[in-house]
Amino acid sequence: MQHKTRSDDGTLEVLLRGLDDMEVRCTNLQQQQLTLYLDLLVKWNKAYNLTSAKNSLDITRLHLLDSLSITKCIHGGRIIDVGTGAGLPGIPLAIMNPDKCFFLLDSNGKKIRFLFNVRLKLGLKNCFEVHERVEKYMPEKGFDMVLTRAFSSLAHMLGHCDHLLSVGGLFCAMKGKLTQIEKNVIPSEYKIIKSEQLSVPTVVGDRYLIKIAKKSYSFGA
Repeated sequence: MQHKTRSDDGTLEVLLRGLDDMEVRCTNLQQQQLTLYLDLLVKWNKAYNLTSAKNSLDITRLHLLDSLSITKCIHGGRIIDVGTGAGLPGIPLAIMNPDKCFFLLDSNGKKIRFLFNVRLKLGLKNCFEVHERVEKYMPEKGFDMVLTRAFSSLAHMLGHCDHLLSVGGLFCAMKGKLTQIEKNVIPSEYKIIKSEQLSVPTVVGDRYLIKIAKKSYSFGA
């Protein structure tokens, strides 16, 4: 794959410096896939309104590096990104974890068309789009990791995604710091097993990966 991204705005420098700060290794192919994804996102965003950030530099700072901050936190080999939107964090994680399988679920048809195009352009063999509402999606097999970046409420996420989890799997939510109120409304059948602080050099404020398991399942961090 030969691709040159827009370099005059400093996007590539910010991306590579951020990856280095987070100690995330990136091959030449992965770098090319990430920058092509950025260019496609900027192009399609003009018509599809995929993200509020409109240029590749802001998308890298606010979304791409945030998504890549959990590269080393992937649980199991079968992952679903619920409410993936523009493919964040699912597409970057699929690029960085080619040995794992990612399902990108969203109910918005325009966003699914964008993700289909991204998958073809990037040559990704390990991710699949799912055009469905989460509560109506009934997979033949559960997922090792049910991942969200868009849900504001943990209780809401668990209520909508419970049927997606495999035995021994984890719910993982990318969020700001949990409040006691949020902890108190988590249903009793679930347990927070880890609140892992993320290091995202370009994002202001605390970021965490909240890992939750069903008490009836065996689990690990």
